[in-house]
Amino acid sequence: MKKLRAAILYTGLVIATICMAPKANAQGPGFGGDTQDTPIDGGVSLLIAAGAMYGVKKIKDVRKKDTNK
Repeated sequence: MKKLRAAILYTGLVIATICMAPKANAQGPGFGGDTQDTPIDGGVSLLIAAGAMYGVKKIKDVRKKDTNK
């Protein structure tokens, strides 16, 4: 049961990270107005999606293991 709780916690952290990603800016407020923001594009999105799928797999594995006992 502890593993299931940990898996749910980690999945929640991943979801929170996904929700916060659109608000992230690469440039700080100390730079002048002539700089461009660096976009967070497909690579980071793919890594987040892969992490979420891995978390779902782990949850399924824990549930499967608990029902086999």
